[in-house]
Amino acid sequence: MKRTTELFTGFRSLFRLYDKLLKKVCMEHNLTVIEADIISFLQNNPEKDTAADIVELRMLSKGAVSKGVDSLIQKSLLERFPDTEDRRKIHLRLMPQAGPITATVEEVRDEFLETVLAGFTKEELEMQSRFLRKLFDNTKKAMEGSKWS
Repeated sequence: MKRTTELFTGFRSLFRLYDKLLKKVCMEHNLTVIEADIISFLQNNPEKDTAADIVELRMLSKGAVSKGVDSLIQKSLLERFPDTEDRRKIHLRLMPQAGPITATVEEVRDEFLETVLAGFTKEELEMQSRFLRKLFDNTKKAMEGSKWS
């Protein structure tokens, strides 16, 4: 298999496994997949707290994220609040009522990491971390210098 295809296939499989495990959250807490994904994203990325961040980084549609955010607000699990410097920017914050859900998300995340990192030595994990950091740095540099950015 070509290296590029292998890389894309591998990352896609990782996302699919996480999504599969996230369905446990959906079943336990009566949520849609998008709602669970939004809660998971906000819990795991506190510095990325806008709908636009979720759309960009999770590669979800604007419409699906908007609908999921509205539903979570109606369920009193999420709230919106304006940016203090830019009133056009709206931030999202998990409500305390989301606590049991975030606990299940944490269990799922731990299960995911245990599964995908099983059998690796400490040295291999450190090497993998350096590899990914360099891979992502190279990608960022290429995008910043690219005519497509």
